Amino acid sequence: MQILVIGSGGREHAIIHTLLKDNALKPNSVRVFATGANAGIVELIGAANCFDIEPTNPSAILALANQLDIELVIIGPEAPLVAGVADLLRANNYSVFGPNQAAAQIEASKAFAKELMHELKIPTAKAFTCNDLDQVQAATAQFGAPYVIKDDGLAAGKGVVVTTELQTALDHAKACIAAGSKVVVEEFLAGEEVSVLCVTDGKTVYPLVAAQDYKRIFDGDQGANTGGMGAYAPVDWFDAAMQQFVISKIAKPVVELLNQRGAAFIGVLYCGLINTTAGLKVIEFNARFGDPETQVVLSLLQSSLTELLYAAASGNLDQQPAPSFKPGGAVAVVLAAAGYPQTVHTGDEIAIEISPNPDLVVFHAGTKLENGAVRTAGGRVLAVTAVGASIAAARALAYQGVAQLRFAGSQHRSDIAKDKGSA
Repeated sequence: MQILVIGSGGREHAIIHTLLKDNALKPNSVRVFATGANAGIVELIGAANCFDIEPTNPSAILALANQLDIELVIIGPEAPLVAGVADLLRANNYSVFGPNQAAAQIEASKAFAKELMHELKIPTAKAFTCNDLDQVQAATAQFGAPYVIKDDGLAAGKGVVVTTELQTALDHAKACIAAGSKVVVEEFLAGEEVSVLCVTDGKTVYPLVAAQDYKRIFDGDQGANTGGMGAYAPVDWFDAAMQQFVISKIAKPVVELLNQRGAAFIGVLYCGLINTTAGLKVIEFNARFGDPETQVVLSLLQSSLTELLYAAASGNLDQQPAPSFKPGGAVAVVLAAAGYPQTVHTGDEIAIEISPNPDLVVFHAGTKLENGAVRTAGGRVLAVTAVGASIAAARALAYQGVAQLRFAGSQHRSDIAKDKGSA
């Protein structure tokens, strides 16, 4: 099968890595192409199969798909979905894994997502959508500290500020409004978070193994929010009853309502949840695979990713068995560049001295090949990902891998998956 993966980050590296595993079962059954490329993707599929094309340009993506005789397009990041790439490809009879532009509004606008949840009576934080600073001040006064301020639009995982400092909250809101965005002010919810990625063809919904990620830059959940500094799976307290609740009361109703509105949701509905004293509540929805959750979730996948995503894109997910996962656990530790998540320093050479190990993979995100050397090229640079018989075993192996990577200014958390899962 000829597959085109849109995107060039850590999530896309993990997707491509997992797709190519199917060649071990059926030799040469999968050939993958990509738009853009980090050093890890180039190593996997070769520079000749990587194309320097703007992922948010629908006509350019269509032309590339025509050129390569593509059978399945997988859209990794959110920006191409919001730009309507899936819409144009489907209008030209391509099988696409990724929702259309209208359905992608569930991530592109937090206010839109809140309206959906309100209509469906899905448990979530109380919130106000604000158009100016006066409204923000009124909302923060009503909820009190800690303050939760969200940019309504796409912000690459960094549009949320949670703070006990009112001025910090107002400054973030002011910056969002000045950039032309609305602001969603929410009540603070306390509890442990969990991410459930649901694969759907717009009718059938299959959950993947639950994961937990770490948003703050520093140990102990201190510092600024990031796109994610690490993750682990599975989450031991997330039981079968909780999974059934997510599918029957959250994911399926959302998919069905969007379809009723003519906004077909075909792809991954990412449900970001928090386990409060009042039960599970939705923090956010995303319209694609999460990052770095994808790295741990797909590392545990036992069944074919190619078959799963093609069945969803073709509208035949009910004819495909539910995905199966290995026992044990997976842990990913992100190495970020100096200055992340603020001003990032790039261009530093990366020394990777890890011995080959099928249970340990270094997924590239912000990297590039330059004169044969791997260099930093973004904020989150690498995700060292390990699987093991337990979360603890996977964690130990992941941090062994981290110790064998070096680049100037490298920063990572030392507490990813600490004291999680069973020993």
